[in-house]
Formats: sequence, structure tokens, C-alpha cells
Amino acid sequence: MTKTLRIAASALALSMAALAASPAALAQGRGFTAKDMVQLERISDPRVSPDGRYVVYSLRTMDYSANKASMSLWIADLKTKMAPRRLAVSEGGASSPRWSPDGKSIYFISGRTGGLDQVFRTDAAGGTAVKVTSAPFDVGAFKISADGKTLVVSQSVYPECETLDCTKDRLAAKAGVKTTGVVFDKLFIRHWDTWQDGTQNHLYAYALDAQGLAAGQPVALMNGFNGDTPTKPFGGDEDFAIAPDGKSLLFSAKPADREEAWSTNYDIWRVGLDGAAKAENRTADNKAMDSQPSFSPDGKAVAWLAMKRPGFEADRYAIMLREGDKVRELTAGWDRSAQAIGWSPDGKTIYTTAEDVGQTRLFAVDVKSGKVTPLTGEGHVSAFSVGPQQIVYAQDNLKGPAQLYALSTVKKGEAPVKLTNVNAEALKGVAMGEAEQFSFPGWNGETVHGYVVKPANFDPAKTYPVAFLIHGGPQGSFGNLFHYRWNAQTYAGAGYAVVMIDFHGSTGYGQAFTDAISQHWGDRPLEDLQKGWAFALNKYSFLDKDRACALGGSYGGFMINWIASQWKEPWKCLVNHDGIFDSRFMGYSTEELWFSEWENGGPPFKAGTTYSKFNPADHVDQWSVPTMVVQGGQDFRVPLEEGIGTFTALQRKGIPSKLLYFPNENHWVLKAQNSVQWHDEVQKWLDQWTKK
Repeated sequence: MTKTLRIAASALALSMAALAASPAALAQGRGFTAKDMVQLERISDPRVSPDGRYVVYSLRTMDYSANKASMSLWIADLKTKMAPRRLAVSEGGASSPRWSPDGKSIYFISGRTGGLDQVFRTDAAGGTAVKVTSAPFDVGAFKISADGKTLVVSQSVYPECETLDCTKDRLAAKAGVKTTGVVFDKLFIRHWDTWQDGTQNHLYAYALDAQGLAAGQPVALMNGFNGDTPTKPFGGDEDFAIAPDGKSLLFSAKPADREEAWSTNYDIWRVGLDGAAKAENRTADNKAMDSQPSFSPDGKAVAWLAMKRPGFEADRYAIMLREGDKVRELTAGWDRSAQAIGWSPDGKTIYTTAEDVGQTRLFAVDVKSGKVTPLTGEGHVSAFSVGPQQIVYAQDNLKGPAQLYALSTVKKGEAPVKLTNVNAEALKGVAMGEAEQFSFPGWNGETVHGYVVKPANFDPAKTYPVAFLIHGGPQGSFGNLFHYRWNAQTYAGAGYAVVMIDFHGSTGYGQAFTDAISQHWGDRPLEDLQKGWAFALNKYSFLDKDRACALGGSYGGFMINWIASQWKEPWKCLVNHDGIFDSRFMGYSTEELWFSEWENGGPPFKAGTTYSKFNPADHVDQWSVPTMVVQGGQDFRVPLEEGIGTFTALQRKGIPSKLLYFPNENHWVLKAQNSVQWHDEVQKWLDQWTKK
């Protein structure tokens, strides 16, 4: 054997020995892709049965070739801990499972007959679906009274109509009109991705017969009320609550008056289930947001979430409690923003979730003292349901999608039990990048946190190009969660290291930290991003500072346009998704005016605002970094012209640039094949500018 061959054989032997000894090497697999992401099954909406024996939940499954998702119902036995099973009624499509009070039936939404979403019922075996409602329009959210005698549903109707038939007749008449012009006489002419058509979400009460089926005509609960419940576009059954005695209902709504487009004054309203009287405002004293009313199990108390500052959508949500005529803030000493309310069966504890230093945890709040206790650790709790002896919750993290867990509320200190293992086969052989949280002194010397995600199949001897992700909101967080749009693992799977900074303005670090960004979009968060980037480069030697691109959406897209002139030096390329180009024009063209007006100190015509202070359009002369622009045609939050304006400026200056336009997407890219196209185009753009 020659010397060269002996050396090669020796090196091969050493490398094979190293491979055998390295757990990381053994765990290597192919990188996670956007196509993997959009095809993952997604767990949501767990509901524990009244006796605590079962949990039923929704599972979303994607047919990628058809570009369409379907929903099914699954059930897990919390006592036997057998593998969850799919309910047969899922064959016709099923979502939003809710138990009957006696636990013998499961109510759910399905469009299996006639194409309209209606309420159906099945038993716990889930074999046969029985139609409960035959409403003339889609049923949205629904709830069943504690005595099982009343079903409350939401319907999209003309608010001036007193009956469903009135709305039906008006829609039929409208369908026969050949003209297409629409006249508006007040704002909120469009919202999120839909033009106003004159209809509103209103609540109706159906009496249920002995078989649990809707009997007779429904009672209109919001006749004469000018507003939506559930709230548009993302509200659900958390927006209303039926009293335990089955006689009244609370709902959260904002009047659709002249100030609707710049007001956040949602209130809690009370109405009898007989519909005899108009709704009574129960929180008129608070001019800020009141939402998610929830009765205690005995009906003697009501809890809800409330903000304090009118016009500020990212104010801290406190848990408020009304007992008789006395109202108190239950979480006055807790500097976190509650997201939900779930009562314990004995009424002594309220459970909630809240963002907390890069995590989203489940917390228990003692009703008597207000003491708050965290129940979960690292990860992101997205939903939970309280049972007699345990809580079932959905939790994900940066390394994987949500699974269900059961946590005992009786045996303190017991570890949660994992109930599901969805996507195990889909992710078999897929390598995920390891994530690590870090912190550093940011603006004003205050602690700022961030995450770094290593590339899949990480080799510590190598350096890697970097995707520097900037979150939107701006009151949001790129925390320890499995995001279905800005997913760090799609970049890690493509060989990129990922750096994400929760700059001032981010949520989960106290309200003062969140407040710090308002009227400071271009200075304080920029300083945090700069210091965070410098800290990460110093701490993590595998980051290649000469092969880095910055990407962001919404506020993150604004920041991309801002750093294009204010901090362009580190970046080989930029990606702006639905980001603001002209702050002043945005103030006139966006739909939720309360947002732009709070963030800039008033409407654009008011003196002393910050629209011009941090306006990317005024600094185009300094742009030079190659930039890709992504824009949805149905985005009414950051309208289409913002993306076109950005692309026009880039092209007019001769800067290498691309525009990826989705005519049928809104502020988010939601359709599976569009999402894959988006990721593929963005990764090609990154590759083009970060090649060695």
C-alpha cells in the first residue's frame, strides 16, 4: 500500500470512528422544507369531556395536490391512555367539537349537507352524525347552555333585519342586481381582506328538544344592535358566554358607528336569552377594550379581559372580576398580558396563557388572592381545556409542531403526560436545527432577548450564511414556537443559521418593554437589532457576517425598508414581505386606523406625529442593497401600493430587485402551494447573494 493510500485509509477509519461516536452525526437527516411544513397535520381546539374521561380535538390535514385542507375530529381516552382515534363522522368534514353538558354527545360544525356550515351532533363513539340546525346561512361559532336546553349560534345577517328570512330575501334580491357600484357613508369600508357588504355577525338562540336538536325558529339576541359578535375577522366562541342558569348571555362587541375604524372600545354586553330586551352595556366606564367574558361555574362571578388605554391594541390585558356589584383587577400585580380565561370546576382558580420571556406559558391564577403560578416551562401553549382533574393543552416549540399534553390539577408536581404524536412519520429522517436563547444589553441598557437556530446537520467546524429574521406586529415575538409562516426551521433546513431579536416593542417582557416602540419605530428597535447582531456574531463563531441577509414581514417589512438606508452595511440582500413604504400614506389607506394613529401619535394630518420621522420613502436616495418584495393583493392592512411603491423605488434606482405578487393572498401567505412558492423564491434570493 502506498503512503497516500495508507493516509487515506487512516483518515477514513478516523472519520468512521468519529461518526460512530457522535450522537449528532447519527441524528443527521435531510433538512426541513416549506413543503414539509405546509403538509404537517395541525392540532387545535382540545375539549375535555365533563367527566374528565376524554379529550376531543380538531386535526387539520392538507391535501397538497388539491391545495386544500380538511378538518377531522379525534378523541383520546385520558384514563386508559390508548392511542387517539379518528371519529368516523370526520368523513364529511368536522371541526369545532363541543361536549354536551351530560358528556354523552359531541356537537360540531360541518358543511356536509347543502354546502352550508351547520351544527351536527354525534355520540362519544363518533359513528353517526345528526343534523342539529338548518339555518339559511353558515353557522359560525356556537355554544350550548349548561342545562343543555339552548344552543346559541352566530350568523352573518343584515343588522336592520329582525328575522333570518329578511336577510335571506335581501341577499336574493341583491344577487339579481346587475350594477356593481357600492356606496359608503362611513369608514371600515374594508377589513383585513374583505370589503364591507353591510352584514354583521349576530347571535341567535335555538331551543333544543329532548334529542338535542334545534326546535322552532331561533330567537334573535342582537336585534337593533349595530356591531359584530364574534368580532371580525378572527373572533370565535370566546366572544360570548351563556350564564349557568341559562337565562342570559354576555357578549363582547364594538358599536359600528362613525368611530369604528379608529376605536378599540369593545364592551361586554348582557342580554336575556329570550331576546325580549335590548343589550345592556356592562363595561361602559372603560373606554378601552373589554373581551372574552366568562361566568364562574356557579354563576356568581364574571371574569373578562380588559385593557386600560383607548386606541391601543397592544395594551396589557388584565383579568377583571365582577362579583355582585364589586369589580376588581385580579392580576394587578402581574406584568404579563393574559390571553384566555378558563375556570376550574370549583371556581377557585382561573387558568390563562401569556407570553413570558420568549415562551408562552400556561398559568394558574388564584381567584381569592390573585397569585399567579406558572404551570408549564419552555415552549408555546396555543390552546387549553380545563377538566375536573386535569388540563389538556397544545404545545409546540421551535423544533416541532404542537402536541397535546395532560397536566394534573390534583396531583401537584406531576410531569405532564404526552397524549399525541402527530407527524411522527412525516418528520422521520428530518433534521431540525438546535435553538438557543440569548440576551444582551439593548436600548437604554435594558436586557433584550433573542434566539439563534443552528442549521440542520450542524458542523461546528464550519461557518454558515445567516437569515436575520425581524418579526412583525410590531408588538409580537419570534419566540420559542413553531411558526407556520415565518418558520426558522425552513431556513435551517436550507443550510442557514437563523438569528431573531425580540427588540423593544416585543411582547412577553413586561408592558413597559412593549410600550417602548410606540412613536419610536425607527430608533429604539433598530438599536436593539444592531446590538443583537453584534452580540450574536461575537458569541456564535459559526455565523458568517459576510454572508447575511435580513428578512421581515409587516412591521418587519417596514424595518427592512428602514435599514435599507439606516443600516445597510451588514446585508448582502433584503426581503420585505407586506412592509410599509410610505408611513404617511399608510395612515390614510390602512383599515384599522387605531393602529397607525396610536403608533405615530395621532392621525396623519395632526402636527407633532412621527409619520415623517421614520418614513422609508423619504430615504430612498440612500438605498443600494438588493431587495426582494413580497406582496398580497388582498392585503388591506398594508395595502398593495406599499409593496408596489417599494419595488418601484428599487427599480427606478437600478437596484437588483424582484417582486413576488400573490393576487389571492392577504397580509399572510396561507395557501399551501403559494407558501411553498414563497419560500422557494425567497431561498433562491438568499442563495443568489450569499454564495461564497
